[in-house]
Amino acid sequence: MPKQAMRMLMLILVLAIVAGCSGNNQPSPGTGTAEGSGETPQVQGPTKFSISMRTLNVAYVEKHPDINKDPYVQALEEMTNTDLDIRLIPHNEYQDKMVQMFATNDIPDVVQGSGGISGPELAGAVENGVFLPLNDLLEEHGKDLLAFIPEEAWARMTDSKTGNIYGIPEILSNPSRRATWIRTDLLEQVGKDIPTTVEETLEVLRAFKEAGVEQPFAGRQNFKYADTFFGAYDVLGYLNQFKLFPDGQVKPNFFDVDNMKAAIGIYKTMHDEGLISREFATIESTDFRSIVTSGKAGMWSMNANELPIWGAQLMENVPDARVALIPSPTGPDGGGGYAHYNPVTRSFYINKKAEDKAAEIVQFFNWMVSDEAELFFSYGLEGEDYTMVNGEPSFEVPTDTAGTDKMRYLNYWLWLVQDTTYNKMVSSLTETGQQMIDAFDNMLAHEGRKGIEFDPRLEALIRYPDLNPKSDEMPPLILEHVLRMVYGREEIDNYEAVLDEYLSKGGKEIIEEATARYNNQENAFE
Repeated sequence: MPKQAMRMLMLILVLAIVAGCSGNNQPSPGTGTAEGSGETPQVQGPTKFSISMRTLNVAYVEKHPDINKDPYVQALEEMTNTDLDIRLIPHNEYQDKMVQMFATNDIPDVVQGSGGISGPELAGAVENGVFLPLNDLLEEHGKDLLAFIPEEAWARMTDSKTGNIYGIPEILSNPSRRATWIRTDLLEQVGKDIPTTVEETLEVLRAFKEAGVEQPFAGRQNFKYADTFFGAYDVLGYLNQFKLFPDGQVKPNFFDVDNMKAAIGIYKTMHDEGLISREFATIESTDFRSIVTSGKAGMWSMNANELPIWGAQLMENVPDARVALIPSPTGPDGGGGYAHYNPVTRSFYINKKAEDKAAEIVQFFNWMVSDEAELFFSYGLEGEDYTMVNGEPSFEVPTDTAGTDKMRYLNYWLWLVQDTTYNKMVSSLTETGQQMIDAFDNMLAHEGRKGIEFDPRLEALIRYPDLNPKSDEMPPLILEHVLRMVYGREEIDNYEAVLDEYLSKGGKEIIEEATARYNNQENAFE
């Protein structure tokens, strides 16, 4: 054999041996160098994992033909050395689809939840051993997560009996998230000041009606994002709205009979006078947003962090419109506002069957709280969405619908672990964003209704579905009667009989369990 050919063969054999050796010592994605080696080893291929995600009524997501081929998803994969298979769950079908997913055992590697480990959408998956405990994985691969996420949020992810952490939470540092919004241009038009009490608010709504505003107050199905006046009277009937009554029992807030009757009476007045759409009980989230952003509403309730986006879309459709966040109307006790959120907005769980790649998945979530992640999720892609000028990012906040929809997708939906109160980088760049920051820090921080919440929820609530409230809806039994009263099909004075019905159908057991758990401080959060 010629010497040149022999040397070539030897070189190929050496390269093959080196490649084989290095392939056995590849680091995990994102680690960069092998520990203690002082060398830069070959980076292994991307970690492939599937993840279920609720669409959350985000237009960019719900209209996308294939979210997995989206350029921002692909950029995220490149930055984190991952290969994602995102499985979308429709917003309005979330709980049913989740239960179905667990029933058919078609469970992805990562599952998105909507709160703590005992949420109904998880269908008992934690108790049934579906998910991995994450304590050791977080200590080794998620130190930034442990430093960023507060203890009260980790508590919602932890099994109190075993001390095992089962989920990675997205957090909310300000629990007062929802706000009362008003069209200030309409307020000026009718010559009214910003209302502060329930009575002043009704007068403003009447003035809007007289001025031809189609929906003076924008209502929504089951009082979702339309519970302003239940908040004013402190009778919000949700999962986290129990309170200690003078008789020593812990009951849902709607057991405050006088204030509940008063709140129902306000909504009946609004219905009878046309201050709220007579079809409000059937208006769903998409139509609600359309009503607001098309300029048909004078006042409404929505998450405060939507101000820059919804405000921009409203002004795109109605150039002279102006909108502001105002103090929520106060009731007899001088308080008002909406139910406080718990500190966990979304949560993410790792399927036990994905244990072989769990370390890399935790690293993926750990990256979410990095400076690189904040820049990407705030501004998008360098060269396309922003530029670097003298080492600093230069970004123009979009004002058109397509641009604001994309920002909501990036700032909110795709950024899986963050403080979702508001996006500081984007909000500080505009006058509207600065107004929103001011509202959060100086107004919303001082309003809202905080109650007692049991997590895991009371077992009696699970036994009696008609008495089981949601995070922002009254129990079906109560809701049905309240709607009938607002529509004039049942007398408001019949409300005591409604509570008697509640007690006779399992309510006594709910109150007994709530009182016992509260007195024993057994997973009762205030």
